[in-house]
Order: sequence, then structure tokens, then C-alpha cells
Amino acid sequence: MTLTKTREKATLARSVRLFRAFLREQSDPDHFYRVLAGDSVRQLAEYAPLEGSTVLDVGGGPGYFADAFRGEGAVYLGLDPDVGELSARGAPAEGMIRASGTALPVRDGGVDVCYSSNVLEHVSDPDRMLDEMVRVTKPGGTVFVSFTPWYSPWGGHETAPWHYLGGRYARARYRRRNGREPKNKFGESLFPITIGQALRWARACPTATLVRAVPRYHPWWAQWVVRVPGLREVVSWNLVMVLRKR
Repeated sequence: MTLTKTREKATLARSVRLFRAFLREQSDPDHFYRVLAGDSVRQLAEYAPLEGSTVLDVGGGPGYFADAFRGEGAVYLGLDPDVGELSARGAPAEGMIRASGTALPVRDGGVDVCYSSNVLEHVSDPDRMLDEMVRVTKPGGTVFVSFTPWYSPWGGHETAPWHYLGGRYARARYRRRNGREPKNKFGESLFPITIGQALRWARACPTATLVRAVPRYHPWWAQWVVRVPGLREVVSWNLVMVLRKR
């Protein structure tokens, strides 16, 4: 992959398109995830051939990404531990199974690509999930993982921006104001993970090499922020890490 190709794809117009779709995540999730799935496939295709590849989607939910990956000729398998997520659009989509991201039911080196979008912040042991993603990937294969950093504007998800005052406070405030728990419950289904933590894991991983780490939604000329500790945690709405299995 060349820098020129990355710049052509990571344009300001793309960032605006994704942000507009993001604003409709709660009111129109089908639209948001269709846009995100198409963009994710194009982004991943820069690092790994998808035609004929076996792709494991960790946290695939109701299968929003299935059509996009299969449209590129990939053999798609998705999993999610939450029955509610699997059946969010009715019956679970074809190729979806119920399983945990921290204990993947896949043999060592079983897939060409292991992919995960916006899941890592929802597991209590993110390092273990990352280890599992590397384990099930073939030597020479690709691991693509993105997540929402805790200190980003959307780190608290629907409880944002009050998560800056603490996750438990933000959860309690949401409960008081809405009379119900948020979908993403701090300490149960939402956990604080930082870019620094993820990069430390990636650089210390003995079986994979970090190929690239970029803010997922930023245009190319703003991707430098990921190299600045502190600043990157606040201004990166989402981080992508791409690793190659040794």
C-alpha cells in the first residue's frame, strides 16, 4: 500500500459522509451501518485481498457487514455473544453464530482476515480479545480492528459527554433522566480503553506486526494526531489498527 492510495481514499468528503451517517446511528441504524460497512470493506481491501478470503467478523451483530464482504467475494462468518444483537433485524443473518470474542470458536490460523468494528470497548478484557483475533488468523493474514477510545467525544456512547465526569456518573445520570439504563452500561457492556493501551499491546504482540494505526474517520492530512499522546485520545473518534500475522 502506498501513501498516495491512502490519501486518495481518506478525503474530507469521506469524513463528512461518515459523520453525517454517524449522526443517524440511533434513529436509523440500518443506514449508518450500511455506510460504515461499505467504507470498512474499501478500507480493509487496501491491506488484504478479499476475493476468495475467509473473513471472521468478531462482533458482527445482526450481520450488517455480511453483504458488503460477500459482495467483494469473501467467505464471511460473523459472531456475537448477544442474542439481542444477533436478532436485531429479525432472525440471525446467514453465517452468524453466537460466541464470545474472548474465546473464539475457531482453530489456530483458521481465517485469512479477522475483522472487528466497534467491539473492543465492549469487552472487559480487550487484550484477550486481540490475542484471540491474532491466534485465529493465518500466518501472513490480516487483523483489522477498530474501536472508540474512552476519552473521545463519543467514548461514553449514548451517555456522552458526561463520561468525562466518570463512567458510573454518566450511567447514573442517563438512568435518572430517561428512566431506564443506557444500552451500553459502563462496567458491564462498556469499558474504558485508550489508544495508548491498544498500541502498547500491538507493539508487544509476539506473533503479529503493527502495519498501521490511524484515526478511522479522519482525512489523511489529520491522521498525524495518532502519534501525539494525550491529544490522540480526545480528538480520535475511532482508531483503526491493522496487523499482519507473522
